[in-house]
Amino acid sequence: MNSFDSNPATNSLISSEADSQRTLYPYVTGTSVVGIKYKDGILLAADMGGSYGSTLRYKSVERLKPVGKHSLIGASGEISDFQEIMRYLDDLILSDNMWDDGNSLGPKEVHNYLTRVMYNRRNKFNPLWNSLVLGGVKNGQKYLGTVSMIGVHYEDNHVATGFGNHLARPLLRDEWRENLTFEEGVILLEKCMRVLLYRDRSAVNKLQVLFSLCGIHNS
Repeated sequence: MNSFDSNPATNSLISSEADSQRTLYPYVTGTSVVGIKYKDGILLAADMGGSYGSTLRYKSVERLKPVGKHSLIGASGEISDFQEIMRYLDDLILSDNMWDDGNSLGPKEVHNYLTRVMYNRRNKFNPLWNSLVLGGVKNGQKYLGTVSMIGVHYEDNHVATGFGNHLARPLLRDEWRENLTFEEGVILLEKCMRVLLYRDRSAVNKLQVLFSLCGIHNS
């Protein structure tokens, strides 16, 4: 008799470990995301680099995505975990649309959902290795928030992840104002991303910018 087959407990343990898919540490990562409110909506910006360890392996990674009719999301951290989060959100939006009740999830609801997902995974010691920025406009109300990989979350007029927390937010505290026009908002984000490019080794000079304006998403 095969000794491997004679011990079902060992077989079960090996099988369960093989079936378990966890991000034990990040492999391919993206760096900072910066988000601001401007006069008419929300602006998000991120570079398109994907680092394999300390190597800038990918130069066209999209880390900003629309979510439903009203929201935008941006992610730094592990790219595969961000793809998993997008699958969660696709299921959430599909389930919401199936009610066909004339209502749709806004950015605040999506942000609250993400805080529960991130905190739940943290409590299972199987976190999603991302820091997320979630913003949007619904019924004329602007919303911008962030959530970390352990579920720490807040809402503000401008947010940033990664190095952006240390390098971009001081600029935003000095230069952001409530009545920024779209053009001024883009210029301010470009200034932040330029500073990050100079100081962050994981940043690249190829940017993605998304805006939300009364439920309209564009890039």
